[in-house]
Amino acid sequence: METNEQDSLEVLRRKNVMLIISGLELTPVEIRFLNLAYKLFKGGPRRAPGTYEWVWIPIVDLDSDWTEQKQKMFESVKERMNWYSVYDHSWIGKPVITFIQREWKYKNRPIIVVLDPQGEVTCLNALYMLTIWGSLAYPFTSSREEALWKEETLKLNLLISGLEFTDWSLRGKYIFLYGGDDPDWIRRFVEEARRVATAANIPLEMVYLGKGNRAEKVEKIRSIITTEKLPTHYWSLYKIWLFWFRIQNMLFSKLQLKQIHNDYDNDDNKIHEIKMLLCNDDDDKVMHEIKKLLSFDKQGGWFILSHVNRIEVTGNATTGLQTLVEYDTLWKEHVDRDGFAKAFKDHYDKILPIVSSCCKFQFSPKIERIQEALTCPECRNNMHVLTTFQCCHGEKTADDEFFFSTVTPPTN
Repeated sequence: METNEQDSLEVLRRKNVMLIISGLELTPVEIRFLNLAYKLFKGGPRRAPGTYEWVWIPIVDLDSDWTEQKQKMFESVKERMNWYSVYDHSWIGKPVITFIQREWKYKNRPIIVVLDPQGEVTCLNALYMLTIWGSLAYPFTSSREEALWKEETLKLNLLISGLEFTDWSLRGKYIFLYGGDDPDWIRRFVEEARRVATAANIPLEMVYLGKGNRAEKVEKIRSIITTEKLPTHYWSLYKIWLFWFRIQNMLFSKLQLKQIHNDYDNDDNKIHEIKMLLCNDDDDKVMHEIKKLLSFDKQGGWFILSHVNRIEVTGNATTGLQTLVEYDTLWKEHVDRDGFAKAFKDHYDKILPIVSSCCKFQFSPKIERIQEALTCPECRNNMHVLTTFQCCHGEKTADDEFFFSTVTPPTN
């Protein structure tokens, strides 16, 4: 908050409290998102005036020296926040940090723990549902999270809600959302998509949405699009970051619910209050598409074909481009009979086993809960679990750079 005044704990009495737990490394972009979420939370359609407060709990290494630079970082983060924060970092002692790490599964990435007026935990990490649904997630309990997923279907609005998208889908346009960091693929994909759209006589819009953790390379692609005047739209770096942040939190929300379901099943002393929406990933279409998108992004490039708010195809860069290239010779005649979306999907599915390999996932050890088993979203077989070590060639690169589980924020 923009004040140096101290408040007593009385301001939190008989209120629900959302504890924002993080280190000092929160970036301006992450704080910007939290401030916007807080503003919407306080003024959203399901707000509960006066019954919720946010408090920042800073987690620092108490074994290292507290330098002037760290103090400046602490003050800088605190000043940017519009909610309460701990006045002095040293008030969060080692026993508290150990408890947060052990019981609340904090692993150096921001989490939001929700406490009810009696101090009971109602959600171990509300960041996921706050990112996906904003204030609609009130009262931020696991049962509310499950109920929201029950209401969702696999539509474009789920992926881009709140990102100021246009009404293209309402006007019957086909939409290619796509991303990657290979300039040659970007040029060819845009060129072929426009050529095929003209030949098939369909209205098409294209939006470049980059990659989950390559902000510098994404900025270069945006520059190429502008300089070469490629016929495609693109979003700002902040919106691209937020898009991937939401997508990844959708996956983690699903995994968190599944873990809660398992915890209840394994505890004979608790009543089974939460029934998972779809325990079997094979039947969960939303989970299925999210996993594919994240896997393809990690492999290099991806695309989504949408029409009238329906997600028709989620695919990888190589197979998507090959499908477009083969339009004239192999599937053009099917468009009049089946429609463009179905004809595209049928040919994509036909050549997929030949052109591309199946999916892969890499999770950072900083993620609080990692699922023990996953089903491949392409072939539906159980995926093998491997341990991978990846060399960075001596460069000082953050560990999270190699894992899709952390979205690298833009620098501005």
